[in-house]
Amino acid sequence: MSGEVEHRPGTDDGIRGTARGTAPVPLSVLDLVTVGAGNTATGAVRTAVDIARTAERRGFHRYWVAEHHSMPGVASSSPAVLLAHLAAHTSAIRLGSGGVMLPNHAPLVIAEQFGTLEAMAPGRIDLGLGRAPGTDGATAAALRRTERLHEGADDFPQQLLELTRFLDGSFPDGHPYAKIHAVPGPVQATSPGGVQSPHRPPLWLLGSSGFSAQLAGALGLPFAFAHHFSAANTVPALDLYRSSFRPSEVLAEPYALIGVAALATEDEREARRQVMTGALSMLRLRSGRPGLVPTPEEAEAYDFTDRERDFVDSWLGNVVHGTPDTVRQGLDDLAKRTGADELMITANAHGGAARLRSYELIADAYGLPQG
Repeated sequence: MSGEVEHRPGTDDGIRGTARGTAPVPLSVLDLVTVGAGNTATGAVRTAVDIARTAERRGFHRYWVAEHHSMPGVASSSPAVLLAHLAAHTSAIRLGSGGVMLPNHAPLVIAEQFGTLEAMAPGRIDLGLGRAPGTDGATAAALRRTERLHEGADDFPQQLLELTRFLDGSFPDGHPYAKIHAVPGPVQATSPGGVQSPHRPPLWLLGSSGFSAQLAGALGLPFAFAHHFSAANTVPALDLYRSSFRPSEVLAEPYALIGVAALATEDEREARRQVMTGALSMLRLRSGRPGLVPTPEEAEAYDFTDRERDFVDSWLGNVVHGTPDTVRQGLDDLAKRTGADELMITANAHGGAARLRSYELIADAYGLPQG
C-alpha cells in the first residue's frame, strides 16, 4: 500500500457547521460519559442521552464520545455501542467518536461498526480517529494482545489507509483484501438489486501533538485537537495542520476544531467548586490512581500538597469556568487566539445536573435557539 488515503467524491462534506446565535464558530459537545462517586454507569449513560438531546435541541453542531479504558470514572470504553444508543434518542445532531483509537482495533471491525451506525443514522455519523491507546500500557497490551505497542502508533498511516479502503470498497485488484467487504458498505450497491446509502462517515484525525496535525493536513482531512489536556501545543499544532494542508476531495480548505473544557454556573464560586472535582479526578489519574469523579465536598476537603496544588492550578488555568458571561468571553477569546473553526465543549464536573445546566447556560449566553 502507498501512504495516500483515498477520498470519496462529493460536494457535501458533512463536516463544516454553522455558527448559531452570537457564537463566533459552531459549538459542539465532547462527552466522556463520566461516572461520579455515588453514581452508576447506568446513570452516566442516561445523562449522556440527556446531554445529547439538550445539545440537539439547543443547536450544537455535533456530539462526540471518546474511547477510554480501565478508568472507573469514564464509561466510554465502547464508542460505537454508545453512539448506537444515542442515535436512537436523537434525530438531527451529528454523532461521532472523539475518538476511536485506531491501533486498538482491526480496521475492518471499525468499518463494520461505523457502517452499521451510518445505516442507523444516515448522514449523521462522524468517525474521529486517534493513534494513542486511550489508557495505560498494560491495558493497551491487553486490548491489542501484543506487547509491541509502538508498532500500532508507527503503523497508523497504513492502518488509516486500510480503514479508508474498507469504508470505500476501494482495494485494488490483486490486493489480498480485494474480495473482503465491510458490511454495511459499498459492496451492497454492487450486488444484484443493491441500493447503497449516499453517505459515508467523514474521517477526522485527532491529536494532542504535531503528528496527527501534519498527517491530517497532508491528507486533506479535518483535524480535532485536544486543547483541554494539551493547551500548550494547541497553536503550534493548528499552525502545522494549516501549513501542511493540501486540498482534497474531502476539504478544499483546512477545518480544525479544538476540545475545550468549560463549565458555566450562575455563581462564580459554584463554578470553581464544580470544576475542582474534575481537577482532583485528573490529579488522581495522572498519579496512577484513577477512580470515580469525586464529589464537590470531597474535593473541598482534600488536603493538597504544594506539588499537587501546583498541578491543579495549572490544570484549571485551561478550564474556562465561571458565570455564563465569563465563559462566553473565555470561549470567544480562545476562538480568536487559535483561529479554531469549531469549539467542542466538554464539561468537567461530578454530577450530571451541573453538566447539563452548563450547556444550557452557554447556549443562553450565545442566544442559541431553544428548539
